[in-house]
Amino acid sequence: MAAAAAARLLRLAPRRLQVKTSPLPALSFQLPRTALLAAASGQRQRFCAAAQASAPAVAAAAATGPAGEAVGEFRKRLRVADVKGGEDEGAAWVGKELAVRGWVRTCRVQRTVTFVEVNDGSCLSNMQCVLTPDTEGYDQIDSVTTGASVLVEGVVASSQGGKQKVELKVSKITVIGKSDPTSFPIQKKRASREFLRTVAHLRPRTNTFGAVTRVRNALAYATHKFFQDNGFVWVSSPIITASDCEGAGEQFYVTTLLSNSAEGGSLLKDIPSTKDGRVDWSQDFFCKPAFLTVSGQLNGETYALALSDIYTFGPTFRAENSNTARHLAEFWMIEPELAFADLNDDMACATAYLQYVVKYILDNCKEDMDFFNTWVEKGIIDRLNDVVEKNFVHLSYTDAVELLLGSKKNFEFPVKWGLDLQSEHERYITEVAFGGRPVIIRDYPKEIKAFYMRQNDDGKTVAAMDLLVPRVGELIGGSQREERLDHLEARLDEQNLSKESYWWYLDLRRYGSVPHAGFGLGFERLVQFATGIDNIRDAIPFPRVPGSAEF
Repeated sequence: MAAAAAARLLRLAPRRLQVKTSPLPALSFQLPRTALLAAASGQRQRFCAAAQASAPAVAAAAATGPAGEAVGEFRKRLRVADVKGGEDEGAAWVGKELAVRGWVRTCRVQRTVTFVEVNDGSCLSNMQCVLTPDTEGYDQIDSVTTGASVLVEGVVASSQGGKQKVELKVSKITVIGKSDPTSFPIQKKRASREFLRTVAHLRPRTNTFGAVTRVRNALAYATHKFFQDNGFVWVSSPIITASDCEGAGEQFYVTTLLSNSAEGGSLLKDIPSTKDGRVDWSQDFFCKPAFLTVSGQLNGETYALALSDIYTFGPTFRAENSNTARHLAEFWMIEPELAFADLNDDMACATAYLQYVVKYILDNCKEDMDFFNTWVEKGIIDRLNDVVEKNFVHLSYTDAVELLLGSKKNFEFPVKWGLDLQSEHERYITEVAFGGRPVIIRDYPKEIKAFYMRQNDDGKTVAAMDLLVPRVGELIGGSQREERLDHLEARLDEQNLSKESYWWYLDLRRYGSVPHAGFGLGFERLVQFATGIDNIRDAIPFPRVPGSAEF
């Protein structure tokens, strides 16, 4: 019994793969004696990595103290993408042994053969697994249902079907986790994205959301790579803040005054207040009002004025009650800050960044991008190639208003100098007026922009810029920051913002101020732009919107 259990564990184990017939990984590994004993005693099976101790390590431990075993070497596990992701789509793997761990997409049982499609999340493609009644573990076939997790072992063979180059001739199948086919909510039929939001914990198993997640991951990696390669330092900005970067007041409070110790939470009478009936924040955790941040920019500036070029990449929050396809209450922001830089440097950085990350996903996510091009937005690859290959153009806000007025188009929102541009205006400029090219609009009226933006010499505008792209409109917003103390204090007074709350921000202008600039990019909008997904709630794993924080 013990020997049989140990042998079974040896077959099921881990990342430690050795070659049998070629430099490509096969199924050969060893487990330490303790793991074999655990198997013999009926402990839970392990389907992942196992440790292996070397004899010298054990001997050294015995000589110096209690006996123990060395932790095994960690190695990257072989994925379906590693097999099928090359130009030959897996042909080089024919004749090699392979183990696939993943989730069943479909199972088709025929009279003499059964086809099981297994996906491990590494790519869009499934591994077609071919079983016969002689396959070891075939008696479990009734449990091989959509959603079940399995381990399949066998030999890669050329596929007779036209949908894939290779398939797996299975010698053994093991059901790891069963899935009730009558209640599993994601079936083979097409499900709406609205429905999938109600099962956000399972939607990553669909083709669409698996592809969105992989592209999102690639965009995040490319973001870090772009800035790191260009000498920027990543800074983690705080999530909890006592200042309002935008001056909009649409922030979530962070407080411990609302105790949840009582049933249903605190009563209003339990919240400490001052004599005039206001909340007594001095008794709160931070002894003052605190909020979830709407931006890491102000904190980022402090490090730019010490390290020169930095970027932040983290979560931000807006308590804006907007139930639209363009708004989230929780989203991620990329915010670089460049010291000794002006608005022109800022525009150049934003352009280079966007072209870099778009080219990265076109080069490295081809299968997923082909999927989006076929099923989500036809022509998206051409649209993204235009971003990479065409020169960006820029014009002033004043010129943009004149362009819109001259179009004679009947917009829903009015066009007038001094009013902010709406999405329909931005999309008209980039999609129609400039034929799909990204457009940067600069020098906005100061009344519609934040207090920290540098005032231009005309006294009416600030050195701000918005980068517009087709289908989305504004993707990036940035500015040269106001480095002059007197001008910044005047802007705070104009917007009725407390200088005491920004004392440390003003100090940056007192001690070694320099011209500097930066921009902010909502990461989910970038994901939308790159995938063609039309609702921003589908560009983030777990969307937070008014009335919904389910998962």
